[in-house]
Amino acid sequence: MKLQQVLSLVRKAIDEYKMIEDGDRIAIGISGGKDSLTLLYALHGLKRFYPKKFDIHAVTVDLGFGNLNLDEIKALCEKLEVPYTIVKTDIAKIIFEDRKESNPCSLCAKMRKGALNDAIKAAGCNKVAYAHHKDDVVETMMMSLIFEGRFHTFSPNTYLDRMDLTVIRPMIYMQEADVIGFVHKYDVPVVKSPCPADGYTKREYVKELLRKLNLENPGVKERMFTAIKSGNLKGWSLDGEQ
Repeated sequence: MKLQQVLSLVRKAIDEYKMIEDGDRIAIGISGGKDSLTLLYALHGLKRFYPKKFDIHAVTVDLGFGNLNLDEIKALCEKLEVPYTIVKTDIAKIIFEDRKESNPCSLCAKMRKGALNDAIKAAGCNKVAYAHHKDDVVETMMMSLIFEGRFHTFSPNTYLDRMDLTVIRPMIYMQEADVIGFVHKYDVPVVKSPCPADGYTKREYVKELLRKLNLENPGVKERMFTAIKSGNLKGWSLDGEQ
């Protein structure tokens, strides 16, 4: 996928759900994975011509595994002239050594988001952009159905009142395959997650389940996404109603 196509899909989401206003200072949570780096390229590209002026600031939370090499991401941010903050933490030690969590993902996500939000506020940002794409939207809905018994997924915009911070998700119209195509085409410097639990989660189970469903029923993921948009879920209505 070409950058121009990425920009088109990202701008569509931003325009339809009014994600960006004049003067916004937007942090981008950079994990080092393909999704967050694609979002970095997209918002950097959009910033050059979008009618509403905004600034971006990249932030990575280093969980403390000791083998996370961010040199290429640093170089990329310097090339794009995007400020980059790395937050050093002991989250890995706390979860895997001190607490020896058997199901570490939930606590890790909570601690990581706490560290990220603190860094975002310190950088003077009023919004944070997450790199959730269309597949993530559908997978989260399926996880809620299977494991919680409710029809729910995250919304395009989420206001965190405790932090006075708005989460935006500009990649909700991009498929994961689009992201993979973009990363390969532009040789984006993806950094593999050092987490030992990576790839062995409930989300991976649901991802594989959806892959099989889509093979047997082509277009099923797209129809699920349509159901989410028309299902009266909070934040998904284009006319502003919740």
